[in-house]
Order: sequence, then C-alpha cells, then structure tokens
Amino acid sequence: MSLEKIPVTIVTGFLGSGKTTLIRHLLQNPGGRRLAVLVNEFGTVGVDGEILKACADENCPESAILELANGCICCTVADDFIPTVEKLLALPQRPDHILIETSGLALPKPLLKAFDWPAIRSRITVDGVIALADAEAVAAGRFAPDVAAVDAQRAADDSLDHETPLSEVFEDQLACADIVLLTKADLVDSATLEQARAVIAAEAPRPLPMLPVTDGVIDPAVILGLNAAAEDDLAARPSHHDGEDEHEHEDFDSTIITLPEVSDPEALTQAIQRLSREQAILRVKGFVAVRGKPMRLLVQAVGERVRHQYDQPWGQRPRVTQLVVIAEHDHLDPAAVRAVLDTVLAPA
Repeated sequence: MSLEKIPVTIVTGFLGSGKTTLIRHLLQNPGGRRLAVLVNEFGTVGVDGEILKACADENCPESAILELANGCICCTVADDFIPTVEKLLALPQRPDHILIETSGLALPKPLLKAFDWPAIRSRITVDGVIALADAEAVAAGRFAPDVAAVDAQRAADDSLDHETPLSEVFEDQLACADIVLLTKADLVDSATLEQARAVIAAEAPRPLPMLPVTDGVIDPAVILGLNAAAEDDLAARPSHHDGEDEHEHEDFDSTIITLPEVSDPEALTQAIQRLSREQAILRVKGFVAVRGKPMRLLVQAVGERVRHQYDQPWGQRPRVTQLVVIAEHDHLDPAAVRAVLDTVLAPA
C-alpha cells in the first residue's frame, strides 16, 4: 500500500456558480487519474450527485461518487464526513485524486480543519481549494460589496459590523481559495469580466489567480496538482467565523416540492423567475417530468437565470417532478412556492 497522501481538491462557490459542471468536466478529462468524488448537497434530493453519476466510467466508477445530504459537510465531520472519506480510501482501486464539491452554503475553513482529524490526516491532504464565482453576479456586486463604502458605514454605525450572510459566505470562500474561476464567462463582455476581477481582488485577503471559464472547461493540469497542503496553511486563510467552535446555517432554508408531470417547460421557467422576483428565492434545482417526453428535464436556476436540458431517460424511475428550493431564512414560504409551481402542472 502506498504511504503517499491522496490529494484532495475542494471545489467551493456560491449557489449555482458551476461547481457540478466543473467536476463533470474533470471526470470526463481525468488526465490519467483515477478519481473519486464526494458531493455535499443542501437539501435531501441528490441532484448534483445524480448528474455526476451519469458521468461514471472506469476512471471514476459510480461506487467512487458518494453523497452527503444530511447537512453541511463541515458540521457533520465525525458522523458523516470522516466515515465517507474512509469509504473512498477503502475502494478496491485506490483513487489517485479526490474531488469534494461543497454545498454552496458551506464555509470552507471548518472543512480544512477536518483534515487534521487523526483518522485521516496521515492519508489525505488538501491539494487546493478552487472557488467558483459567477462573473456576472460578482460584477453586479450582489455578493461582494464596495469595501470603502462598507468601511465608512461601519465607522458611522456599529450595527453594521456584520454584512449579509451571502456576502460573508462569498468572502470566506475567497479567503480559503488558491485559485478563483470566473464562471459563465461567455455571458459577459470583457469590461464586466474585469469588473468581476476587481471586486474579487478587493475582497480577497491576498492576490489570487483568476481564470475565466465557460461550461466548466479548463485544463485539469491548471487546477489539480497544486500541492497547497491547505490544511497546514490555515492562518493565511482568514474567516468571518474564526474563533467560533461551531456554526449553523440558520441563515438559509430549503424545501422540496414534489409535483406530477408538467406540460410546458417554458411556463416552468417563468414560474421559477416569478419565485425569484416575488419571494426572493435564491436557487432552484431538480428533475422535471415533462408530459410526452421519455427524458427527464434537469433544471438549474440561480435567481431569474434558469437553464434546463434533457439529461437522460427516466428508465424505471417514477416520473415525478422534484425541485429543491432555497432561500434566506424567513424568506421561504413552502405553501406560496407550491402555489406558484402548481400553475404549470399538466392538465389532467
């Protein structure tokens, strides 16, 4: 048995930033590596895990793609994370590299600290932390405020010591990153891309490489094999939550909406956009059964931006629509969400 530590790449980023798309690209272009994947979902419907398992092959069999859907990966270290990592390490064919896709709500630093647990610290190491940032959203300042303006407000009003939860999550992800990928670069012009770079540079605690990416396509050699040993470099990765023994994700709520078949995907898109406008819904993702279509429809929405595609046949699975809906705490009304989505059901 090899005594070398297995490198682990942590892929972090806000909701809908393209983490699953990136990992799918890496699975399809492993560069000769035998890969394993650990996916941490927010909510109990394993959408991201299902997408990745569809890409399983000899370099990353389905048995090497595991999910943690019982809570934030950094809050369930002893009960879930360590045993799951041990399952990957015990695979008949030892993986050459492990990819961890965190929930969009996860704080990366507590996860880095977990690599010091005795059960695994001699066996794996954090090769690097890759933070994904939606170029258009960042340029618009949705999750990264004007530093000078915020400092001025803090000086004038002590009640503004803490920014919104979304901003803190975004900043913590940048603070732990080794490389930032500016995703969906094809949707913005060069000026917007430069604005996104400037926002991230102002928020990051140290200079970070920033690379534009479209559809997750990047040479694996650029982001794998960084040898960062990030678990030994925690002091250089500051967090809003340093010094806290634990944290909770009370800032966010999720609900799962189960529906029968729908007849019009475009009507569903409009309903999801309406949820964003009227109910401040952050994220919708899931699988949709469309009447008359043998393939299931994969839906991924961030705010009013909705993408959908038919990904694979339903096969023997029940033709049921399931959508995970995520919003900030106290902004989620499951009954109101269902009322909007019920408007797109196929007529009997």
